[in-house]
Amino acid sequence: MDSLVEIFNAVQQKLYEGLVQPLVFGLGFSNRLEEAYSATAWLLIGGLELLVLLVVVGPLQRWRPAQKIADPSAVRTDILYTLIHRLGLFRLALMLTVMPLLDQVFGALRMVGVSTWHLDQLWPGVTDQAVVSLLLYLLILDFIGYWIHRAQHQLDWWWQLHALHHSQQDMTMWSDSRNHLLDDLLHACLLAMVAQLIGVAPAQFVLIVVITQLSESLQHANVRLFFGAIGERLWISPHFHRRHHSIGFGHESPAGPDGRHAYLDQAGQLHRLGGHNFGVLLPWWDMLFGTASFDRRYDPTGVRDQVEQGRNYGRGFWAQQWLGLKRLAGRA
Repeated sequence: MDSLVEIFNAVQQKLYEGLVQPLVFGLGFSNRLEEAYSATAWLLIGGLELLVLLVVVGPLQRWRPAQKIADPSAVRTDILYTLIHRLGLFRLALMLTVMPLLDQVFGALRMVGVSTWHLDQLWPGVTDQAVVSLLLYLLILDFIGYWIHRAQHQLDWWWQLHALHHSQQDMTMWSDSRNHLLDDLLHACLLAMVAQLIGVAPAQFVLIVVITQLSESLQHANVRLFFGAIGERLWISPHFHRRHHSIGFGHESPAGPDGRHAYLDQAGQLHRLGGHNFGVLLPWWDMLFGTASFDRRYDPTGVRDQVEQGRNYGRGFWAQQWLGLKRLAGRA
């Protein structure tokens, strides 16, 4: 592991000195060299993630596709979203705008005696071990991610932004990053705040983000992949997450007179839930809070009003971003 870290650091340094630093100076941002160096790491990590997608997940999609792609242009737009996020552009924007404000807030709190927690010190000798603390932080952030995801669906104003993510009817490994930028901003800020509050080290946070991004890309992949009766309950699979994207079942806000959406499962059992399969990495939270669905089905994906009423969610990046803002304002 130490050797891999050394190799990564050496490549990052060369990339920074040979490409990023001259570019930063040329653009007149010499006072942002620290952020530029961090962005170089995200650029390198994103490049490695893209390589994994092309070499591993891509062949899986060709092996057992869940559906035939009907609109390749929509997939190309998702690729643009992925490049923006995985090549560090979104992270760089965060580091230049929001993160300095968060650092000031936490700095002010420390000045008045309010310190952040360090959960990896709860059990000295155990939780301070690198692997144990990483798993502890991953578990907590995944729990927070589950509730953020539920809020994205159950708070009407947030759903107006998040609906863009669900408007893709041709889900592929590129669809994970198909989000409104404001939606991503809110999500990233909340997770960053929690990470700072509980004392997640920067290197651990980066690793958790990488694990999450790769797993979510696989979850959205156009592949019929089921992890088995036990595996489906240990880690979220493409099958489990596709149920979340299914039209009128997996993700939409309830519409019945009692505030719940009723449905019958394959066994004829009546359920009254406001959505399913909100988990990010682990299905445990869905199982614990009654939102898990393990039905072996591959239904069409999209948004109900998109199919039934022809609601427009936009064809390209800028149109999708603009329509998201209009929906938020109640004008679309």
